Amino acid sequence: MGSGIGRLLNTLGSSKKEQRIVMVGLDNAGKTTILYQVKMGEVVQTTPTIGFNVETVKRKNLSFSVWDVGGQDQIRGLWRHYFLNTAAVIFVVDSNDVNRLAESKAELWKVLESPELENCLLLVFANKQDLPHAVSAEEITSRLDLTQVNGHEYHVSPCTATEGKGLDEGFDWLADKLKERK
Repeated sequence: MGSGIGRLLNTLGSSKKEQRIVMVGLDNAGKTTILYQVKMGEVVQTTPTIGFNVETVKRKNLSFSVWDVGGQDQIRGLWRHYFLNTAAVIFVVDSNDVNRLAESKAELWKVLESPELENCLLLVFANKQDLPHAVSAEEITSRLDLTQVNGHEYHVSPCTATEGKGLDEGFDWLADKLKERK
């Protein structure tokens, strides 16, 4: 009986605090689709996010508060207001839109230079891998110049948000890394 209560208290104590995760990326990259695919296990009809969506997602006994912030050009300057107390950034890239990879790189590097995000984890979802012209996760790593990232552990996870493929791998990586930091 005593060990059962101890296990219960351990379980309750393991998720004392939600880990704040900010998810950003260019418009139409698939951020909202990822959020609701992970939260509900299904694709929901989305419209461009003008502000933000926030949902709690549980993974490996951790609770994440995931902030999906709109990616339109005129909104990106506001991203920094969401960075305080953030444990990790998820940056979503449309792997099929090769014409915007340079723009994605520029925006990602602005995010990484934010002092509020010093030492936070970086998960890059290389989304839309099911489309015919999608570039690989390795190519995304190269095009975003991720090998030059300092001060942030990062992982690139190829995914297809509409099918849920690759999302578990990315969120599991985040959970494992956040547990290591406790």
